[in-house]
Amino acid sequence: MPVSLTDVAEVAGVSIATVSRILAGVDYPVTDKTRQKVLKAAKELGYRPNLIARSLRLEQTHTIGIIVENILSPFIPPIIRGIQERLTQDNYFGIILNSNWDPAIETEAIERLNMRQIDGIIFVESYLRTSEEVSALIDKPHLFVHRLFNSLGDNSIAPDDCHGARIAVKHLIELGHKRIAFINGLEGWDAATNRLAGYREELAACGIGLDPALVKQGDWQVQSGYTAAQQLLAARERPTAVFAANDLMALGVTYAVQEARLKVPEDIAIVGYDDRDFAGFVRPALTTVQMPCDKMGHVAAESLLSLIRGEIEAVESTLVRGDLVARQSCGANSGEWKFEAERASLTQRHKQTK
Repeated sequence: MPVSLTDVAEVAGVSIATVSRILAGVDYPVTDKTRQKVLKAAKELGYRPNLIARSLRLEQTHTIGIIVENILSPFIPPIIRGIQERLTQDNYFGIILNSNWDPAIETEAIERLNMRQIDGIIFVESYLRTSEEVSALIDKPHLFVHRLFNSLGDNSIAPDDCHGARIAVKHLIELGHKRIAFINGLEGWDAATNRLAGYREELAACGIGLDPALVKQGDWQVQSGYTAAQQLLAARERPTAVFAANDLMALGVTYAVQEARLKVPEDIAIVGYDDRDFAGFVRPALTTVQMPCDKMGHVAAESLLSLIRGEIEAVESTLVRGDLVARQSCGANSGEWKFEAERASLTQRHKQTK
């Protein structure tokens, strides 16, 4: 039989009401000696609170719904890690549902969470609905993380892609490059728009004119980076560096450069974006801008908890900055490639996000 408040009260020699108040953390005038007796008795007996009863009493379940658009996305797991890490600190529990990019499935997921009286919902990489459409389906606190396609608005936590692009371009300029090409992702994506803006802004800030011939369109995939790089290398005056809007296209650039019998970074420096797991294992290891997934998850959970507690009325749009990870492909870190060192670095990064 589960240990009850009555059992704890008998061992501690106090009333059930006193035990209930102390274990619930209620501000109640008791001596420290009494409090310690109750806590000790509860621990020795292995008492666990009845969360269902507590939820009914407090009208809170300490449960958060996490609706993801595609659980297979490489960015979603670290975002969820960041969310869960922060929720755990306040004894909240997350329920993860996958909507598979389908509004009908997402609607069903929202309804299922509503029936379970969750305290709030975090939507991860959701773009098929507007904030207004979601608000019509749920009156609980909610927000969005890493939104794609839609313009960033209230209740949104997103990466600062403009800043990320600027630090990538600045790094190449500091290494002496002036002809820096840019291969962008799919037109219409917020990430593509903001990374292009960052590329342009940093060139202007450093007094380098924009050459439209150095800007190529990709689609986030390896092949598009490879094709765009071939066009750049065939030009009369080729670039000395290429900044690709994601790591997959940067990988395609590397293939094209090596196929042309040129060297990275001696002939062409390359910088990517996202810091995917493979970035440190390709040769040469890829310099890239880290996508701040864990940070976004942590900020999202913190913001939602503030909404639930009534500490804020709305979450202002928040941009989270990632860092530049300098490796071999840009020429700044030209030391011998160390597989074991890179693997240790990756392992340590995963430990820090758990």
